[in-house]
Amino acid sequence: MSHGHGSASGRHLGALTAAFVLTAAFAVVELTAGIASSSLALISDAAHMVTDVVGVGLALVAILAAKRAHPKAARTFGLYRAEVLAALANAVLLFGVAAYVLVEAIRRFRDPPAVPGGTVLVVALLGLAVNIAAFALLRKGAEESLNVRGAYLEVLADLVGSLGVLVSGALTLLFGWRYADPVIGVAIGLWVLPRTWTLARRSLRILFQHAPERVDVDQLTKALCALHGVREVHDVHVWTLTSGMEVASAHLTVDAKTDQTAILRTAQQVLADEYQIEHATLQLETGEAAAGCRELHW
Repeated sequence: MSHGHGSASGRHLGALTAAFVLTAAFAVVELTAGIASSSLALISDAAHMVTDVVGVGLALVAILAAKRAHPKAARTFGLYRAEVLAALANAVLLFGVAAYVLVEAIRRFRDPPAVPGGTVLVVALLGLAVNIAAFALLRKGAEESLNVRGAYLEVLADLVGSLGVLVSGALTLLFGWRYADPVIGVAIGLWVLPRTWTLARRSLRILFQHAPERVDVDQLTKALCALHGVREVHDVHVWTLTSGMEVASAHLTVDAKTDQTAILRTAQQVLADEYQIEHATLQLETGEAAAGCRELHW
């Protein structure tokens, strides 16, 4: 792995910055309109928009921290994990907002307030435009970076939320149906929960150093064992440092008379070509050294 190339989300710093400015400006507008009109749909969507602002801000801070923190004696991998922590923080924020919306919507079912449909409709249209723009900015980066994906999912949730608010405003304006506002609030909260759980689960897998889902560790071990001159493979570890940065380490027991340099190069090539793991620490051992490794119990 080359630290000089930067992380996947670092390549999308400009898009994150633009999305941050857009969402921050509109969050103020929507929250003000929601409070003024007593619209739960607007308030809940504004709350989602605020998490967008915080989430994208966290993503930006994480990227800048990772770019500045070059590996040192105490930070051998830099601060790339900051991006994963930011993604997990985004998920926690989304869980909190979804819970608030559900509780507040249920309370309002008892006595739904009168909400000006025209105001809700206009603000929802503006919000839809802002979310579409931010969605387009972050879409490419979300495919490469878990950190950017966290911000992307929040914007996507808000985009759907804006559509819901649009429907709520139209129903209120055309039919005067007061339950439209809390119903849409509940729908927004329920829609975002499974996507938030997916983001949190992926973040925790990285933080707990699980093997990437796309890597079959047993198959990887067999591929290394199949190399000419390799007798056995043990102490295999595969984990993700941050999005797009998979790391591996393994001990290979080899024949004493085999060209160890050739084995090392071949093993690294297999990991890079078949598993897209470009940073691998491989230790080659003969019989006696391998026996010592097996005495470890963790």
